[in-house]
Amino acid sequence: MFSTVPPDRGPDSPADPRRRLLLELGAGLLSGGLPVHDVEEELRRLGRTLGAPDVRVAALTTGLFVALSADDATAFEPVGPALRFDQTADLLDVVHRLRAGGLEGHRALRDLDAIRRAPARWPAWVADLGMVPVGVGLCLYLQPVASNVLAAAIGSLLVAGLTMTARRLPLLRPLLPVTAGFLVSVLVLGAARVSLLDGPLRTIVATLAVLLPGALLVTGLSEIAAGAASAGTARLVSGSVQLALFLTGVVAAATVTGVPVSALADTQVATPSWWVICLGLALAVAGLVINVNTPPPAIPWIVAVIAVAAAVQVTVGSANGAAVGGLAGAVAAAAAATVAHWLWGGSSWQVLYLPAFWVVVPGSFGLLNTAQIEVGNGAHAVLAAVSAMFGVSIGTLIGSVISRIPQPTAAPPRPRP
Repeated sequence: MFSTVPPDRGPDSPADPRRRLLLELGAGLLSGGLPVHDVEEELRRLGRTLGAPDVRVAALTTGLFVALSADDATAFEPVGPALRFDQTADLLDVVHRLRAGGLEGHRALRDLDAIRRAPARWPAWVADLGMVPVGVGLCLYLQPVASNVLAAAIGSLLVAGLTMTARRLPLLRPLLPVTAGFLVSVLVLGAARVSLLDGPLRTIVATLAVLLPGALLVTGLSEIAAGAASAGTARLVSGSVQLALFLTGVVAAATVTGVPVSALADTQVATPSWWVICLGLALAVAGLVINVNTPPPAIPWIVAVIAVAAAVQVTVGSANGAAVGGLAGAVAAAAAATVAHWLWGGSSWQVLYLPAFWVVVPGSFGLLNTAQIEVGNGAHAVLAAVSAMFGVSIGTLIGSVISRIPQPTAAPPRPRP
């Protein structure tokens, strides 16, 4: 661990390495998509471990400021490129080992550099193809009809191809939402026009769900609720613009294909049975594991947490609506992730919670409701979408509190790497 003796503050004295460590850890956590209030709390707790109990932290979506005390100079660290999920998992492991006293500060800085340089577990095109089982699995839940599922599979391949193209041509990346929304909608609405399928909206949403900004919107709402208004507002504006771009593509496709906008009504052609829901969930989870480069040791725990969260959300949501179901699902995910973290070999709770969060977040249902603005039921649609988002946001805040419950002494300690 770094020395806890304050260094000389002369003009030629070296910078305190503890501040550099906190800056790099905080920037990494922000790059991994963690809410700013969670990042600030994590760095304050680490400051106490490193011998800087009065550490000052102010995090934004684009960077963070850190000072070790009120009299210490403040340093700024910008947020770098977004980290992959496996990199975020490794970074969180470094944080927890530091807090437990099992890692020396200089070694932690070397580990952070290695994490940023680490290659993905499989090629990018393999990760992109994980979007296909996600789209098919969600369609089995939203619109379990063979023709719709086939259209979702073809559309998901199209989305994967567009994602690969945007990665190779970064200048086209801002156009991905509107382009994906347009091309997928042309495919699905064209098939609906010639009576090959019914209920096109749910098929479009299932296909685009992996790109929708639901997690961004919910994170923004949770940050605002936690008092981080600046960061939360920035995320909400960004997510709302992305959602508007998707909707623009959908409406443009309806115009091009000659399909009346009324055809975008939220119509469920068939109700899925329990085994279809389970199959759809299994496919979606498998695709998610591939798409985000999930660390193999964490996969069984992640699957268990997602199963608990999905069961609670579906059960509660079917009786009480999407808002209450989302809240219950988020709380259940956090509780299950916390228990798994306590168990022998359990991964960090954030690593277990984030995939379940992506499943629980009703981003796709938010688009379903928002799309109703175009068919004359705007006020009810907006209310339903916002209430669902707030439900998951509140559940996420409650889950953050649950995660801080001390580990019972009867539980076996987590092994140190």
